[in-house]
Amino acid sequence: NEKDVGDGLKAGIKAAGIKREDIFLTTKLNNDDHDRPLEALHNSLRDLQTDYLDLWLMHWPAPMTKGCKGPDKSLDWLDTWKKMEDIYRAHPDKVKAIGVSNIYNTFFTRLLDAATVVPAVNQVELHPGCPGHDIVKQCREKGICVTAYSPLGSDASKLHDDPIVKEIAEKHGVAPSNILISLAANREGVTVIPKSVTEKRIIDNTKLVDLSDEEVNRLLNDIHPTNSFRVGKPEWTGWGDLGFPKDY
Repeated sequence: NEKDVGDGLKAGIKAAGIKREDIFLTTKLNNDDHDRPLEALHNSLRDLQTDYLDLWLMHWPAPMTKGCKGPDKSLDWLDTWKKMEDIYRAHPDKVKAIGVSNIYNTFFTRLLDAATVVPAVNQVELHPGCPGHDIVKQCREKGICVTAYSPLGSDASKLHDDPIVKEIAEKHGVAPSNILISLAANREGVTVIPKSVTEKRIIDNTKLVDLSDEEVNRLLNDIHPTNSFRVGKPEWTGWGDLGFPKDY
């Protein structure tokens, strides 16, 4: 959707009377662009109608064939990361920071062992059904910011109906979705990016709640994870579990 985002960004900046540098813009290297990251970057800049990215992420550590129809086993995602590092060094005017997404456990260790540029961000799925205790701790220890995607869980999970979530929401006088989004924002070293296409929900999603340590602990530890909670399931890439925790 980069072309649509580019059109919206251009119109929004003009309408709001702000500057490009007032916006933090992130995009990702697609799975089927691991063999041509520099070309993909130029395409993203063109479609987004911008001269630079504030953050450029590798979407998955999973090179895929064109159209993402299957895994491309001729490529190594660590080689892609090294190319992203080279681009970051060679084009500081085009890329302000680089990072990754969906990196866990052994893949996280392999990345740090090979990296000469420590990722600024690791964007992963985080919510009560996928608390990600280990990866959040690992990133925090290395000074890597964690960005939580899908804080509401999957459509099938119905986390907003969980008794603990509803109880805490009622206590604070907000919707369950506000509690789920606030949970990520209340974790040290974690930022959160909720998604919506509805104006009212976009506005509602900005209402954060200061949760107590006890409430955070209950949300992270007392809701039993199940596979139905998960939005991003790594097996779709054809690369197996990609180091995801078995109970994630």
